[in-house]
Amino acid sequence: MKRRLALLATLGAIVLGVATAQAAAPFQPGTGYSVLSARQPVGHPGKVVVTEFFWYNCPHCNALEPELDAWARRLPSYVVLQRVPIAFTPQFVPQQKLYYTLRALGKDASLQGAIFQAIHEQHIVLDTPDQMATWLAAHGVARQTFLATFNSFGVAMRARRATRMMKDYGIDGVPTIAVQGTYEVSGDLPQTPTDARILQAVDYLIAKVHDAQSATTH
Repeated sequence: MKRRLALLATLGAIVLGVATAQAAAPFQPGTGYSVLSARQPVGHPGKVVVTEFFWYNCPHCNALEPELDAWARRLPSYVVLQRVPIAFTPQFVPQQKLYYTLRALGKDASLQGAIFQAIHEQHIVLDTPDQMATWLAAHGVARQTFLATFNSFGVAMRARRATRMMKDYGIDGVPTIAVQGTYEVSGDLPQTPTDARILQAVDYLIAKVHDAQSATTH
């Protein structure tokens, strides 16, 4: 009888410990986030690298954009946010190059939100270089400057690298946010159905990675 009571007490403590751990960790692998089968390399030693995979025509990326922009402005100095436009088909490549052209011209931060608004709220089609150049000319980017940069070797290389990253990470839907080349969060996971919840899960993973980094340096 005493042994049975001791066993029940032990099992109760284990269950309580598991419940406590789950309460302390609001996001769990397989629900709040997933773990990549193969860790991907990231730069920026000593930093936590967050990678957002997106597509300008994606309505879910558009819905996330305002919250992501506000969230990005609050990031601590040890976090690096990088954005990667995806291309599931060759038809997506021009919009990949649009993003990298704006980055090359130093206009990505100021025009990112406006591009989403133009496509999803104003219903302006931005699928071809000519359509993009016409729209950008009205936003202070000279047409010839845009087209020359859009067609440059450097922009083409960055677009190809983005597609390789998409494949290496196994991205099959957007928006998806990766943390340190190890974890991924997307709206497809059952505990992250909203934009705010997605970013809460990313915050949790940033803290998890940063704590591990700090532990190895002390």
